[in-house]
Amino acid sequence: MAETETLRNEEANCLLVSCHPLRDSLCHHLVARVEAGLKVNGVAYEHLDLYRQGFEAPLSADERGSYFEDFDDSGVAAEIAQLKRAETVILVFPTWWFGMPALLKGWFDRVWAPDVAFVHVAATGSISPILDNLKHCLAITTLASPWKVDRLLLRQPIKRVLKGGILKGCAPQATLEMLSLYGVNLLDERRLEAFRGRIDGAVARIR
Repeated sequence: MAETETLRNEEANCLLVSCHPLRDSLCHHLVARVEAGLKVNGVAYEHLDLYRQGFEAPLSADERGSYFEDFDDSGVAAEIAQLKRAETVILVFPTWWFGMPALLKGWFDRVWAPDVAFVHVAATGSISPILDNLKHCLAITTLASPWKVDRLLLRQPIKRVLKGGILKGCAPQATLEMLSLYGVNLLDERRLEAFRGRIDGAVARIR
């Protein structure tokens, strides 16, 4: 069952998903900044910390075997319910080898499932989006590499996957905002404070 934190007793319409194994990490510092902004703005939210919950990334044999028939969602029913409630999804995670951490990728694999986020059209092998509740996705990530490598050489692979693959296939009506903090191994307080300001602005626009 998902371990979450919910603001007040209101029905949550924002899902914060965080993914980092170290409690004293920069990512958890940024998660705290996001939560503070949500609370100041009175946004009801749920927080799913994938490591703290002990979320399992791999599809089980039963899940994979039933994937395009009658998906066995018994292992992720709580996480699916969270996703279906969310109008906004906020992701906070490190970029490792220019990709998502395994747990976050596993969350997409297991939770953004058939008849949850999309319908599989067997005759053509295509999918049709059905995640109609989702309106916005805010992705906040940290990278050790400089911006030139991610943006110029690799052309922002995570952003392209989120926007052109996942959201386009499951929730094309949803907008994507991505905030990337580069060169974190050489991070100074000035750059960190500027990035915190960008987070504050992005969170303030969530309603």
